[in-house]
Amino acid sequence: MALKILVIRFSSIGDIVLTTPVIRALKQQLPGARVHFLTKLRFEPVLKSNPYIDKLWLYDQNFNEIIPRLKAERFDYIVDLHKNFRSTYVRLLLGRPSGSFNKLNIRKWLIVNFKWNFLPGIHIVDRYFRAVQKLGVNNDGSGLDYFITPADEVTPVFQDYIAVVIGGKHHTKIFPASKIAEVISRLNKPVILLGGKEDSARGEEILGLVSKPAVSFCGVCSLNQAASLVRQSSAVLTNDTGLMHVAAAFRKKMVSVWGNTIPAFGMYPYLPSDNGNSYLAEIKGLSCRPCSKIGFRECPRQHFRCMLDIPVDDIVAHLE
Repeated sequence: MALKILVIRFSSIGDIVLTTPVIRALKQQLPGARVHFLTKLRFEPVLKSNPYIDKLWLYDQNFNEIIPRLKAERFDYIVDLHKNFRSTYVRLLLGRPSGSFNKLNIRKWLIVNFKWNFLPGIHIVDRYFRAVQKLGVNNDGSGLDYFITPADEVTPVFQDYIAVVIGGKHHTKIFPASKIAEVISRLNKPVILLGGKEDSARGEEILGLVSKPAVSFCGVCSLNQAASLVRQSSAVLTNDTGLMHVAAAFRKKMVSVWGNTIPAFGMYPYLPSDNGNSYLAEIKGLSCRPCSKIGFRECPRQHFRCMLDIPVDDIVAHLE
């Protein structure tokens, strides 16, 4: 009998992209499976074109309105890839068999507060697969997915360029404008800056610091249009943010910059075969790092060495 499965991940862009290997494996390894996905309305663009999803369940403000309709579906299995109070609430209300994964919150707390590293060195994608272990579904090793419709494709202003993702939810995860400008000034290729409306001022600041060919698309294109520009780039420089995982889905050569968080949390670019395509730019051995598993509005120590001390030589070499 074909199974009807509900996958839950409410946010955010990068975390949802990281669920795509599970979605694909469910669809391909369980004959006839119907895969549904529950997320917030604003993240619809991330999944709306995914051919492995049979139905998207979206909610905006009133979360409880959707529960009766979910109950009526009588899912055979629930895959909880968020594992918070709300996703647990959904599982309890639906009362169906389910699986989840270990978020490692205690181990993350220990390394943030005491610098005791008990992290297992396993990427979150591989931990996600624990949620479908009972179904006999395994990681196919084919990496992440991201799908763009022809309507979302953008014609870039340069033929051969480097995409620089300057945005981020937390200041301590954002490569400073002066450091980005230093990188751009040493590149031989033109640059396209990508970010949201909140990054527009930083984009203009960076453009004002460089004399090389560069243009900012911050706040002027949609998420999927930005993804199109990432896909067409020759390489990507990015903060630890959603477009980093989109770049990984497109198997791009990239440099990801790490400030107050660390790749050991298991959220680094997930590539099926790295082959040197991914370079992690970070300051290892800094006594105050990591200072958070998420990020802060400003450096708690007021020196921001985790970002400001990152040398640009290796970044430039890898991007070129």
